[in-house]
Amino acid sequence: MSVYAAPLRDILFTMREVGGLDAVCAQPGHEEITTELVEAILSEAANYASGMLDPLNRPGDVQGAHWRDGEVASADGFRDAWKSFCDNGWAGMPASTEWGGQGLPTLVSTAVLEMWKSANLAFSLCQMLTLGAVEAIAHHGGDALKGRFLEPLVAGRWTGTMNLTEPQAGSDVAALRCRAEPEGEHYRITGTKIFITWGDHDMAENIVHLVLARLPDAPSGVKGISLFLCPKFLVKDDGSLGDRNDISCTSIEHKLGIHASPTASMTFGDREGAIGYLVGEPHHGLACMFTMMNHARLKVGLEGVGISERAYQHARAYALERVQGKAVLPGSTTIAGHPDVRRMLMGMKARTEVMRALAYFCAGQMDRAVGHPSAQERQKARTLVGLLTPVVKGWCTECAQGIASDGVQVHGGMGYVEETGAAQYLRDARITTIYEGTTGIQANDLIGRKLIREGGRTLKMLLQRVEADACRLSDARDPVLAEIARTLMTATGTLEESANWLLNHRRSRPADCAAGAVPFLQLTGTVIGGWLSAKMAEAAVAQLAAGASDSDYLIAKRATASYYAAHVLVQAPTLRDVVTRGAGSTLALADGQL
Repeated sequence: MSVYAAPLRDILFTMREVGGLDAVCAQPGHEEITTELVEAILSEAANYASGMLDPLNRPGDVQGAHWRDGEVASADGFRDAWKSFCDNGWAGMPASTEWGGQGLPTLVSTAVLEMWKSANLAFSLCQMLTLGAVEAIAHHGGDALKGRFLEPLVAGRWTGTMNLTEPQAGSDVAALRCRAEPEGEHYRITGTKIFITWGDHDMAENIVHLVLARLPDAPSGVKGISLFLCPKFLVKDDGSLGDRNDISCTSIEHKLGIHASPTASMTFGDREGAIGYLVGEPHHGLACMFTMMNHARLKVGLEGVGISERAYQHARAYALERVQGKAVLPGSTTIAGHPDVRRMLMGMKARTEVMRALAYFCAGQMDRAVGHPSAQERQKARTLVGLLTPVVKGWCTECAQGIASDGVQVHGGMGYVEETGAAQYLRDARITTIYEGTTGIQANDLIGRKLIREGGRTLKMLLQRVEADACRLSDARDPVLAEIARTLMTATGTLEESANWLLNHRRSRPADCAAGAVPFLQLTGTVIGGWLSAKMAEAAVAQLAAGASDSDYLIAKRATASYYAAHVLVQAPTLRDVVTRGAGSTLALADGQL
């Protein structure tokens, strides 16, 4: 088994050249955050990820979480790891200092979170959902709820969950039946929720459930949904824990992957009804929950990055030690010297680095959206984040499926054997395209809410930046940069053509547009990723020309960008054709012919 080592050089390079680390640190409120401090934080996080979390990943997968008589026991070592995680201040790192967090930029916390997800995806989910609950309560909760619940959540003494899905509704939130009856200053919640990540466990003193439910006078559909906070243990006025709430975990799922993360079925109100507190305004719960959902979607996209990095490291380590057959490439004695193995490793490396760039670019824009001195620039950044959220979630997680699968393939037959560890990354990655909204849901959001609703304004604004950079780089003295730029120019044109086709046919051919939604999302990720890859290659070439000491890394960075352009970005015209001409065959059969 390989040992996870955070790719600190690439993380820092990407934060600076794509995420805009220097500009983020220069924003008001970040005066004490220097690049030296960021480097120190990342170094400590890397040590914690490799020393504490990575060793628990494989045993946690084998043992899993266990349910018995309504209680869930975490895998061995997880409880101690969570205590250590919180004691070291990692639990609330990105949260506001007002509630005991460190208030670090999103770009910094994103880089750290990538390490947690690479080292131990199942463990990282507990913090991710807790921070999402913090975001929702901080944005929409009243002062009383904030004062009572935020500090222990940020500290990690309590953890948080998101309760949307119901057995009969699935992803159709409008069909939920969970009820909330007013009773004085609180409500009585009754109903069942499924697929609740870390819905019950023994790692924290309390679990705070955010639950979507309907009030008695609620209108039908999504406009009749409200959001409620239901703690596992009721909280007294002095902040101490009181009686157990009428909430029970009736089972946990037996899953393909992330075995150490309990996925719970939760019942609210077996007896008198679970006590809950309204978050936000009545009937506006879905909008409140979207604060948490968008937070989670971006972080799930980051899971695609993290699990891809770990699968790549595992495959690379195996390829560099496994001797089989005669190596073709000079200087190699292992299977890494076989061109097809090298092809897979290069594909894993290049795509992972581009996915990281997209996630970090979005994180930097999130910091810009809240901290830039200019209101106009803040708004531009907000619209970019809105546009890219479904792309980060959908594209990065879809890419992770192929990368983790290639990791198994590099191992050959040994990759299919659980003991080598490669299979776990493929199993763990599989859920990422499903939870927090499937790829199809993300794609429909992209073309419906983010493209068509605003007439393509934000995407076209972004494509102007991409086209300008591609045009400038096409005249670069470096021949590799110039070739990347020419490929990027062609690819950018295909994305623009596809967007215009969707805009022109949105009313006359809505089913055809929907049939092309996922290919359009893939095209968007491919092209915007290609742009960011070109920017990183340009920075690498400039640093080489300036005599940078880490020339091996920079030469490799230029090479992976060239690989991405030649092997991935060139697929853009095909994806355009699928978007604009593929619907007919997709929708050709009747139900009975499928």
